[in-house]
Amino acid sequence: MYDYTDFDEAFVRERVAQFTAQVERRLDGSLSEEEFRPLRLMNGLYLQLHAYMLRVAIPYGSLDPSKMRQLAHIAETWDKGYGHFTTRQNIQFNWPKLTDVPAMLDALADVGMHAIQTSGNCVRNVTADHFAGAAADEVADPRPWAELLRQWSTDHPEFQFLPRKFKIAITGAEADRAVIRAHDIGLQVVRNARGEIGFRVLVGGGLGRTPLIGITVREFLPEPDLLPYVEAVLSVYNTLGRRDNKYKARIKITIREIGEEALRGMIEARFEELRPEFHGADQALLGDIRAAFAPPAFRNAPVDGYEASFKSDPVFRSWAETNLAPHRNDQYAIVTISTKAHGRTPGDATSEQMRVIADLAERFGHGDIRISHEQNVILPHVHKGDLPAVHAALLAADLGTANVGLVSDIIACPGMDYCALATARSIPVAQEIATRFKALDLEHEIGPLKIKISGCINACGHHHVGHIGILGLDRAGVENYQITLGGSGAEDAVIGDKTGPGFAYDQVVPAVERILRAYLDQREGPQESFLDAFRRLGMDPFKAALYEAEGSRDAA
Repeated sequence: MYDYTDFDEAFVRERVAQFTAQVERRLDGSLSEEEFRPLRLMNGLYLQLHAYMLRVAIPYGSLDPSKMRQLAHIAETWDKGYGHFTTRQNIQFNWPKLTDVPAMLDALADVGMHAIQTSGNCVRNVTADHFAGAAADEVADPRPWAELLRQWSTDHPEFQFLPRKFKIAITGAEADRAVIRAHDIGLQVVRNARGEIGFRVLVGGGLGRTPLIGITVREFLPEPDLLPYVEAVLSVYNTLGRRDNKYKARIKITIREIGEEALRGMIEARFEELRPEFHGADQALLGDIRAAFAPPAFRNAPVDGYEASFKSDPVFRSWAETNLAPHRNDQYAIVTISTKAHGRTPGDATSEQMRVIADLAERFGHGDIRISHEQNVILPHVHKGDLPAVHAALLAADLGTANVGLVSDIIACPGMDYCALATARSIPVAQEIATRFKALDLEHEIGPLKIKISGCINACGHHHVGHIGILGLDRAGVENYQITLGGSGAEDAVIGDKTGPGFAYDQVVPAVERILRAYLDQREGPQESFLDAFRRLGMDPFKAALYEAEGSRDAA
């Protein structure tokens, strides 16, 4: 992975020193909270319900063991012994004291990490496919371009005060594991008819108050044109984006106001102006960056131990069937480590668990760790012969849950347990759904399913693109949960449909159970997934099951 240069090191240390002085001025009263707020947000520090929260960037979700161990150290030294992995492939510490934040940032800088641009109206952490560089279906590893975008966008003088936050995601495969269609800019690595590498470019996706799927503005953008084209998109948005109303400030609203063709025309015109200003320095830099992402030295060894364990050990086999994905090297597998043990907070990992993951990556995983937008942790390169040992170590650390892609593998934002913006709880709903379906022993029978839960309209839990989406709202001081069905964040991305009136907190889990029992009753065999069944049957049979009991309806 990419290692900081002397320039990177000096840049981050300067920012730490600058923010340390700002914290001192806040503590001695020289800065009011109103004056301090934009300064702390530029450094990833939020004020939540109960304490400050520090959001740390994990660029395109990539970590190495030293970074993971440092996150563990930070969690137990200045927080409560755990961190929370987010849907933006970042990690959040929910309980730091303001006086300790400079030391936390300094500790991050020691291992080439920071919290810059994890907040604010700027280009946020560039996210990527968490299987990048390993996936069997990959056209090309997208991480070098993600790193190029990260370096280009960090403290870019023109784009530090955009109308609103701006999110970029990139994938190198046909299968979309990065939800690129729900980002301000989504990039997919593709090849044209001549076999040349380039990008399909989507613009204007986003969830939140106005959920929209991005539109394609270029079917094929040549690789050397990436930075000038992205700059053209941002430049047009920076000029046109609304600054009078934050709810109408995202580029998706700009598209609705001026139309798709007008936006395409303005982007292309701006691109023609910018392209001559790029003389190849970006491509030279990309060449240096690409060298940092060379494939590991895969070993050639027998996989007999894996095959024997798969045949003889049902616990291992269950885990292998759900938590492993095909690797580009047939002797290897991609391991997804679930942070969703039944009844636990989705996305949370203790300091000890982080150290276990770091040790496993170092011993068995070529020193490579990824964080997924689905709040799990990935070891992208594990030889199949080592999988039984990896699985045993994960089980001992309460990280061996075999549920990736199933009912209990739920995305959930922090909700009202932490977030000052939340209007309802998310975490307890996720926990209760997971424990309920474990007790029913229905997870594996139901099969692939993505449940996503948000505690407010900002949709940090991606509920709009959940096969089952749950949105918690405040209705006259009472939590009310709206359910949507049929959403997808994959290459067939679509916004889910609302089922009808919402449900009280204690009615949500029974409502989800009714939906899934209706699916089991009406599917065309186990091979038909919930999403496929919904698309075949439509809303009506699920809505009928959902509202079958008069007492289940909350007429909000």
